[in-house]
Amino acid sequence: MAIIKPFRALRPPRELAEKVAALPYDVMDVEEARGMAAGNPNSFLHVSRPEIDLPAEIDPHDEPVYLRGKTNLKEFIARGVLVQDGSDSFYVYRQRMGNITQTGLVVCASVDDYQSGVIKKHEHTRADKEEDRVKHIDYLDANDEPVFYLSRSCGEVEGIIEGVTNGRPEYDFVSDDGVGHTLWVVADRSLIERLIVLFAAIPKLYVADGHHRSAAAGRVRELRRDKNPGHTGSEEYNSFLTVIFPENQLNIMPYNRVVRDLNGNDAAGFIEKISEFFDVIPSASQVLPSQRHHFGMYLDGNWFSLNAKSTIINEKDTVDRLDVSILQNNLLSPLLGIHNPRTDKRIHFVGGIRGNDELVRLVDSGDYAVAFALYPTSISELIELADQDQIMPPKSTWFEPKLRSGLFVHLLS
Repeated sequence: MAIIKPFRALRPPRELAEKVAALPYDVMDVEEARGMAAGNPNSFLHVSRPEIDLPAEIDPHDEPVYLRGKTNLKEFIARGVLVQDGSDSFYVYRQRMGNITQTGLVVCASVDDYQSGVIKKHEHTRADKEEDRVKHIDYLDANDEPVFYLSRSCGEVEGIIEGVTNGRPEYDFVSDDGVGHTLWVVADRSLIERLIVLFAAIPKLYVADGHHRSAAAGRVRELRRDKNPGHTGSEEYNSFLTVIFPENQLNIMPYNRVVRDLNGNDAAGFIEKISEFFDVIPSASQVLPSQRHHFGMYLDGNWFSLNAKSTIINEKDTVDRLDVSILQNNLLSPLLGIHNPRTDKRIHFVGGIRGNDELVRLVDSGDYAVAFALYPTSISELIELADQDQIMPPKSTWFEPKLRSGLFVHLLS
């Protein structure tokens, strides 16, 4: 059973929501964050990326960064940029990007569910990134950015949410990137209680995006429980901020790869080597993979279509048959020497929202030698793999649109 809990969100007044809302902390570098927040003292990036308010040379993992985030959050509250709701509520959050619409329920999920496996994960976390999120959350005394979860579809849950969206929204705006954001408050106790009961009948939730924030929430709970002799299990730190979407509404984009060098090969020799595992066909235009096991490669100013040969595909293995695994096991590792993509500095991952033009730009800049465009992992592949307690290779999924930060914050005290 999945435990969900209403909470008193800390959030902006209606007239400030558009100014406060910001992209997640981990989809931009610090200079991009500085540019996004420039001239906007109410941008939530001052809380989620507080290093933008400190000298450029500071290490983003130094204590002054976490302290600045804490100070900035307190200052947002003091100025009325963020105001806490008076009663426990759920919230309905809808995003629109082109012809994609996804509507999720904003709740607090249970740390116990994450640690017991009711909440299923599909990626390993990195120790340094997890430690950063632990410190960030603990210093802020808040979950400032929501985790992105998915659930199996439930007709009654979706019916309740649809009914809520027929009412007047609390926020309704379009961000600079053209994505629409609409939020409704669910304060009706009968609806809250019914949603709690319905989710209790849902056996599993799945992490779509936010493995590090989920793991960090568990570690923060342990830290606080150990310091609290009167711990009861009902404290706010036993839960964490989440938006849950039904599986039938989510959009996964590819997570593409670029590599800095050819591992001692020249272009012709490299193509000859990969031809053992892939059918390589030159293309006069950009290659956008059209199906599973089809890849695009940009090398030396030219595009190539790569089709994995049947001899390297193991459809019986949930992990090995993923396109990210096929590329890793048959090309990146044996031919380019990228044996651990989680830590190797020669590989860089590019979210599909940036398109093939970004791959061309990176290779043409001379900073990278080759780029690979992938076909997106499917929701069904993610769920099947997570249900088997299997782990995907790193950077297997890119969900879009991204949840905006700052529209709802969960205080831990």
